[in-house]
Amino acid sequence: MKKYILILISCILLGMTGTSCTTDFLDVESPDKVFVDEYYNSDERIFEALVAAYDPLKWFDYAWGQYTHIGLVSDVMADDVYVGGADENDCIYLHRMFNYNALPTSVVSDLWTTFYSGVNRSNVVVENIENVTDISNENKALYTAEAKVLRSFYYTWLWKLWGNIPYYEQNLTFPYIHEQSTADDVYNGIITSLEDAIDNGGLPMRTTAQWYGRVSKAMAYMLYTEVVMYQQDESRYSKALSYMEEIIASGRYGLVDDFASIWEEAGEWNTESIFEINYVSTAGKRAWDNATGAGGSVYPKFIGINNLGSSPDYEGGWGFEPVRVETYEMYDEADERRDGGILNFADYTVSTGATYTGRYQDTGYFLRKYLPRVGGNAGHAADADMNYNNNFRVYRYAETLLYASELLARGVSGKGTAQNYLNEVRDRAGLGSIPATVDNIIQERRLEFVGEGKRYWDLVRTGKATTVLVPDGQYRTNSWTPNKKYLPIPQNEIDAAQGTLTQNNY
Repeated sequence: MKKYILILISCILLGMTGTSCTTDFLDVESPDKVFVDEYYNSDERIFEALVAAYDPLKWFDYAWGQYTHIGLVSDVMADDVYVGGADENDCIYLHRMFNYNALPTSVVSDLWTTFYSGVNRSNVVVENIENVTDISNENKALYTAEAKVLRSFYYTWLWKLWGNIPYYEQNLTFPYIHEQSTADDVYNGIITSLEDAIDNGGLPMRTTAQWYGRVSKAMAYMLYTEVVMYQQDESRYSKALSYMEEIIASGRYGLVDDFASIWEEAGEWNTESIFEINYVSTAGKRAWDNATGAGGSVYPKFIGINNLGSSPDYEGGWGFEPVRVETYEMYDEADERRDGGILNFADYTVSTGATYTGRYQDTGYFLRKYLPRVGGNAGHAADADMNYNNNFRVYRYAETLLYASELLARGVSGKGTAQNYLNEVRDRAGLGSIPATVDNIIQERRLEFVGEGKRYWDLVRTGKATTVLVPDGQYRTNSWTPNKKYLPIPQNEIDAAQGTLTQNNY
């Protein structure tokens, strides 16, 4: 079912993909022959714009020449993984972020482009939908809400990475320059837009299988809580908790019994999944000269095991993002998340006879969650390396429980208890109860979400980054300091802004 929205994305005739399709849905007049306000005149056509607003989600791993998977980019700044690759100059921008010495000319600048592409496309929907008459009020409210949530999602990543950015809700006109907002003002824009979408959009708590990959109310609730917690906006903690407990009470989500099964293709969009970014291999058109085409992901190949031989389960890759030894060793031996999420190659070679050649920063531990599976790019139509079908799990129900537990532990009043919510996560992992303190809950998030792009942001928002993110005696030689919270704004954006952007004091 995850194919459907990708098929629509790949075929939209908005000059965005450079491909054609024979589906009747797409037999529309090309917008380069009519004015925009004339083109978006029906439900069908404004829905095309909405689908296009989802498209940049799949560019997070690679689009314009840099490898920028949002989980990887987040985690290399934390303490669970290394960058890896051939050496410290291989994808040097990632190594610089790992060591807190990023430069305006060596940073994940491609993400700036991707996120603002998403903002632009989302704005197209919001700006034009009010003029559409051939549409039900229900769909008008729903599409508007989806576009606003998507826009907030793109802005959230810009805000977390760069903080002080241009924030606008109407697309720019020539010369395409907008004043820079403070990080606090960007937060206010994000949260206000999210609240409007949640209150007025009629989003379903969970989408039907046909539409897996579209925004749901639960996804919007998770994004809202993520943003509120990162901002430490205590005035909204109560609402965030009510959203988490509404998801819990809905009965639409739950933990799956087998943690390891989450990461297989059969585990995509299981009962635990709240939001995933869909990738498909069948007929996948992503290629090195068409990186924004519809299809699969290059991320599994990027973190795959170098020169892998005799493995019945995984295909080889380029050896990025090795998991640190101490990350594997922090788990209790009984914790199912350890070997369910991390591949211990020493054990694996005993059971399978598999071999590999280590690369830079090799540890012998690999992120099993997203390794390329055998047959994971089957049926691809373009470049094999670009079209693995591993969905990226953005929000899982386990995080709902842990957010609820943390908010309760922080003194917010709710319907459940911090202890019960924490216990539910630990029970699934095969562990006993521990006190539901804030510190224990933050550590539980680490255990649950290794390699999912959560750890770094947790360390920053809880004030732990200054004491945890320090030299490791081997590869990281610099310490994280508060001025490292926001990356340097890409130099090409500074140059293009004609003096309207002030560089972050990184």
